[in-house]
Amino acid sequence: MEPTEGQPDRRAAGMWYEDLVEGATVQHAVTRTVTESDNVLFCTMTMNPQPLHLDKEFAATTEFGRPLVNSLLTLGLLVGLSVWEISLGTTVANLGFEEIVFPAPVFVGDTLTASTRILSTRPSQSRPDAGIASFEHSAFNQHGALVARCTRTAMMRRRPLGTE
Repeated sequence: MEPTEGQPDRRAAGMWYEDLVEGATVQHAVTRTVTESDNVLFCTMTMNPQPLHLDKEFAATTEFGRPLVNSLLTLGLLVGLSVWEISLGTTVANLGFEEIVFPAPVFVGDTLTASTRILSTRPSQSRPDAGIASFEHSAFNQHGALVARCTRTAMMRRRPLGTE
């Protein structure tokens, strides 16, 4: 259905279940530089007072020498970077996350890029209008180092009839 004049276009931009090809990899166009404000706001909003994330003097005494970006912020950015091409308007719900790893630290000022590999798909047994897909999301810093990887399972919408 086309949007009417003056109304936002809410058509799906993500992939429908039928568009998900097992083994395919999507390089995501959106990138994100992490700011100090991002990290401080995320830590305070999630009640995480860890000085490794918030205290420059404390962090200077660690092997990193400076504050680390909260790993859950990194995970959130990783999944968020995938939304436009994978699931914008086409996901029903996240069903779970597995195998979350952070092989290298993220620091304020790092620019993250992401890719997604489609691991598997299957029709939903309970919802004929949906399917289940598993994705492997990977985030890299500006030097190409892998900084985060996770496996996510989501319920995805099937393409509506008449929109082929």
